[in-house]
Amino acid sequence: MKKFFKSSLYVGLLATALVFTSCQKETYDVDDPQEGEAMSATSATAKLMERTVSNDGSYDNIVDGASCFDIRFPYTVKVNGLEITIDSKDDLRLIEEIFDAVEGDDDLLDIIFPITITMADYSEFTINGETELKELAEKCLEGGDDDDIECIDVVYPVTFFTLDINSVQTGSVVVESDMEMRRFFAGLGENDLISIQFPVAFVMYDGTEVTVNSNVELAAAIEQAKDLCDEDDDNDYNDDDFNEERLDNLLVKCPWLIRDVVRDNQIQTEQYFEYIMNFKEDGSVNVLDRAGNNITGAWSTYVSDYRVLLKLEFDVLVDFNLDWFVYEISEEKIKLFTTEGNRIIMENACDILNDDPNTLREILWECDWIIKKVKVEGDEIKRLLGFEFSFEAEGIVTLSKGEVMSEGSWEITTNEQGRLVMAIVMGDEPGVSFEWPLSDLRDDRLKFEIPGTGYELILERNCDNDEADGDVVWIRDLFVDSLWNVALLSVNSDPISQAYAYDDFEFKQDGTIVVTNANGTTIETGSWLVYRNSDGKLEMIIAFNAESNYYPLANDYMIVEVDENRLEMHHFNDADGMNILVLEKK
Repeated sequence: MKKFFKSSLYVGLLATALVFTSCQKETYDVDDPQEGEAMSATSATAKLMERTVSNDGSYDNIVDGASCFDIRFPYTVKVNGLEITIDSKDDLRLIEEIFDAVEGDDDLLDIIFPITITMADYSEFTINGETELKELAEKCLEGGDDDDIECIDVVYPVTFFTLDINSVQTGSVVVESDMEMRRFFAGLGENDLISIQFPVAFVMYDGTEVTVNSNVELAAAIEQAKDLCDEDDDNDYNDDDFNEERLDNLLVKCPWLIRDVVRDNQIQTEQYFEYIMNFKEDGSVNVLDRAGNNITGAWSTYVSDYRVLLKLEFDVLVDFNLDWFVYEISEEKIKLFTTEGNRIIMENACDILNDDPNTLREILWECDWIIKKVKVEGDEIKRLLGFEFSFEAEGIVTLSKGEVMSEGSWEITTNEQGRLVMAIVMGDEPGVSFEWPLSDLRDDRLKFEIPGTGYELILERNCDNDEADGDVVWIRDLFVDSLWNVALLSVNSDPISQAYAYDDFEFKQDGTIVVTNANGTTIETGSWLVYRNSDGKLEMIIAFNAESNYYPLANDYMIVEVDENRLEMHHFNDADGMNILVLEKK
């Protein structure tokens, strides 16, 4: 089937050309100045052209882990339990965003089979399972040694001439794309002769154009270009394109917080969590531990095999002493790894290390702040989800939800590391009374965390209660003063819906949830809030007290699907799994 498909396309192209050429009964000598010299279909020059126009399958390595084929759109995958449809290359960025949203690198991706894959020669096959896909992927060569040449591209159209054994032209074919050219070559026999109409233009990886006027020039252009760039054929899909200079500038621009460390298959995150690294232009690096002690070492960068590496050298921090590949780089985060599985994840600390407390004060003053998450000594206090802080300039802070309100005091200070700290004292609400070190600062999201203690606080800005957001208002209106039932509640694929099958949930205008049993008796109350989070996603927060039988429902959920009678929501839990809640209108 595969051979017939390719040969038939070639015959179709050739037949079309012969309609216009064979009836004229004319012959063309190969010395025609518009036509290059003859070459066989198996010549080195022809093979270089064939490799240049082969299908590049490396762009979706995040999904299939193979550079010699790609998966034809559309298809469906589950990313950390969340099902998404991939319709284009742009959708692959969503997978990376979901992976990056979870700390660490324990990411899960499952392909929904069957799928159709496209090989280097543009032939297509149906794959029915993971084992079949892995067997095919293992045949690919990784590291840039696969068949295709990506650093140079053909400018179309290109005209080929077919020749007989006497180098007399028998026909011509005009190709308009890489696929047409690759299939043209695939349809040739070992002894077939062809020539190319010159000049032929190419575009290099850096955007420059090259024009060639002979077979020799053509072969030289491809040979010289094929090793000039990183084809990014490895399976580290997340190694964003950058150069050594950009990495150097980024390292010295800001301090960096250590978020994750793995060395020699041992997780060392707890030991080094939120150490601060300051890279200096003179090649020194100063590290502040959590107590503020200073450790000095050295750093340098270099390039090897088109990859940028960061070399770290310390007398004390021996777990850092390696030449690290850089496989993700952005203004907010840098990820380092080695082929043995060692890794370091660092986050930008420019905003949280600040001598001016007004930086944080002014952000807190601007708007109210919703509690998205709060943990004390490792236990999440879900009854506080959706409560709002209001920070006043006089050092007064209120925590409220509906008619419930607490009042306390707040101030911004710095700790031994020089990190900004938000200190809250609220006598009747001990769940938030603490000195909270800032670990992530954005205009619309704040994260506070105390390493090694299980204390964590995440706040989302809420300036106008999303009254101007049509989607938020519509969903709120769907729920206000209406009854809903739990159609599905699952925790890490374990359904526990039966416990709530006979209960009605009434969502009140004031943000309360009233739960009634089959007899219409009120048996529990909770709270709810719909808003758009700092990532632009719609969320619903549901909260119940820890002693409540309905506490398993409490979470900050991402709204996945909603209509007038059904709402599906997902929550990524601390066990690297997912809670799914589906509500249906009664």
